[in-house]
Amino acid sequence: MLKYLKKYWVYFLLAPLFMVGEVSMDLLQPRLMAVIVDEGVLGLSHGGAGDLGLVIRTGFQMVGLVLFGCFCGIMSGVFANLCSQKYGNDIRKDAFRKVMSFSLEQTDRFSTGSLITRVTNDITQVQNLLSQCIRGFVRTFLLFAGGILCMLTLNLSFGMVVACALPLILICVVFFIAKANPMFGILQEKLDKVNNVMQENVSGIRVVKAYVKEEYEKERFGAANGELVGTQLDVLLLFSYMTPIMNIILNVSVIAVIKVGALQVGNGTVTPGDVMAAVTYISQILNAVMRMTMIFQTVSRGVASGKRIKEVLVCEPSIQGGSFEGETKEKGKVEFKNVSFSYPGMGTEKVLDTINLTIHPGETFGILGSTGCGKSSLVNLIPRFYDVTEGSVLVDDVDVRDYTLNALRKKVAAALQKSEIFSASIRENIAWGDEAASEERIRQAASLAQAAEFIDSKAEGMDTWVTQGGHSLSGGQKQRLAIARAVLKNAEILIFDDTTSALDLKTEAALYEALRKEYAGVTKIIIAQRIASVKDADRIAVIENGRIMACGSHEELMENSGIYRDIYDSQLKR
Repeated sequence: MLKYLKKYWVYFLLAPLFMVGEVSMDLLQPRLMAVIVDEGVLGLSHGGAGDLGLVIRTGFQMVGLVLFGCFCGIMSGVFANLCSQKYGNDIRKDAFRKVMSFSLEQTDRFSTGSLITRVTNDITQVQNLLSQCIRGFVRTFLLFAGGILCMLTLNLSFGMVVACALPLILICVVFFIAKANPMFGILQEKLDKVNNVMQENVSGIRVVKAYVKEEYEKERFGAANGELVGTQLDVLLLFSYMTPIMNIILNVSVIAVIKVGALQVGNGTVTPGDVMAAVTYISQILNAVMRMTMIFQTVSRGVASGKRIKEVLVCEPSIQGGSFEGETKEKGKVEFKNVSFSYPGMGTEKVLDTINLTIHPGETFGILGSTGCGKSSLVNLIPRFYDVTEGSVLVDDVDVRDYTLNALRKKVAAALQKSEIFSASIRENIAWGDEAASEERIRQAASLAQAAEFIDSKAEGMDTWVTQGGHSLSGGQKQRLAIARAVLKNAEILIFDDTTSALDLKTEAALYEALRKEYAGVTKIIIAQRIASVKDADRIAVIENGRIMACGSHEELMENSGIYRDIYDSQLKR
C-alpha cells in the first residue's frame, strides 16, 4: 500500500524534518542547564562566584530554543496528519470502490460487518501507523540515539549505565510485543463480529420486535461485545505489566547515574551540571524506549489491519467483464443454453439443471414455481450477479460473459424480491434509475408504478425523506418505488422478481396493464408466486427443483400441465 504515499511525498519528508528540529532543541536543553548550574550558580570558573547575567542570557536562549522547538513540533504534526489523513482517505475510497466491484459471492464471503470494519476501523489503524512512523518513531529514535551520544560526550562512565540498562529494556520490549502481536488480529476479528451483530439487528429491527427477541439479541450482542472487551483487556493487561517494569529500570538507572556522578564529582572529573545533564539524558533515552513500546503497539495493530485491508484491495472481482459494448441486432432477447448453476460453496448441488429457454424481444414472460425452486437464481444470471456453472446465457445473441459489465447491466433493469430503499428523498430513490431524468419522467415512472397517489398524499410529496431501509414506508410503497426506479431506467429487459407480492390484486393488475401499454417493446420477465400475477403473460415457465417442467401460455398450460393446473386450482378455483 506504499503506492498511496507517492502523491504526498512532500508531507512525508517535511514531517520528520521538522521533528529533527524539535528533538534537537530538546537535546540542547540539558547542556544549557549544565552551563547555568556550573557557571551561573556555582561559578566553577570564577572561584565560586555566580553570574546572574549568564543565568538570564542562557535562560532567554533556552526559551527561544523551546519556542523554535514548539514551532517545529507543530509543523511536524500538521504535515504528519496531512499525510496520514490523505493517505487513509485514498485507501478508504479505493477499498470502497473495490467492495462495489465484488460479486455477491465475495461480499457474502467477507461478510458485511467485516467489510465495514475494514473500510473504517482498520484504515484508521493504518493511518495511526503511518503517523507514528513519520513522527513518533523519528522522535523516539532521535531522542534515543542523540541522548546516548550526548551522554558519552559528557563522560564515558555514564555510557556504562546505559549499556547495562538497555539489554534489560530490550528484553522487556521484545517479550511483551511478541506476546501482544497475535492478539491484534484477533481483536479486529472480534470487532467484525460485533459489527455483524449490530448490522443484522439494525436492518432487521422489525423482525426482532415482532418476535419479541430484544432480550435474546441483547444477550447475543453482549456475548460478542464481551469477547471484544476481553481481548482488549488481555492486550491492555499485558502492557500494564510492562510499564512498571520499565519504570523500575528507568529509576534504577537514574540512581546509578547519580551515584556514578557523585563519585566523579568527588574526583573532580565531572561537574554537578554534567551530572544533572546526564540524569536528564538518561531519562530521555529510557523514556524514548518506553515510548517505542507504545509505538510498537500501534505498529502491530496497524500491520494486522493493513493485512486485512490488503485482502480487500488485492482481491480481484470473481466476475470480470468482457470487452463487447457495441450495438446488437436484437433488442431484449434472452436465451439460456444448457444452463446449470450451483451457488459457491454448495459443491455439486445444482440449483438449476440443464435449462434451455429463449425469451423473445418485447415478450412478457412469466416464471412460476414454489419457494426455492430456482426462479430468482435463473434471472440473477442475466445481469451476471452470478455466473453459470455450465452452459451459457445470451442477451441479444451475445454471451453475457463477453459484455463489459456496464454495457450488460445497462440493458437490464431489475426490481428484486427485497426492495432496497436508500436514506434519501422519494425523488432521489426513483431517480436512481436515471440520474439525468427530468421531473416529468420521474413523475411518469411513479404514475406507471401506481405510486403517484401515495406520494402526493405525503405533505412534502416527492421531497419526502425516506428513513434508512425504507422503514418509514409500507411494504407495498417500497415495492412501487422500486418498480418506478426500474421502469425509469428505460432498459431493454425488465425483471420483476416477486416485486408485486405486497400489492393488492387491483393495483397489480393496473401496473401490468400500464406496462403493456407504455412498454410494449420491452422484454418483461415476471417472477411470481401467484398465478394471477402471470396468467396474462405471453408465455409462462413452470419451474420445479431447478428444471423447467412446462412452458406456454396460460391456456396451453391449463390444457397440458398438471403442475400448473394444481397451482391454479389451489389459488383461483372457487
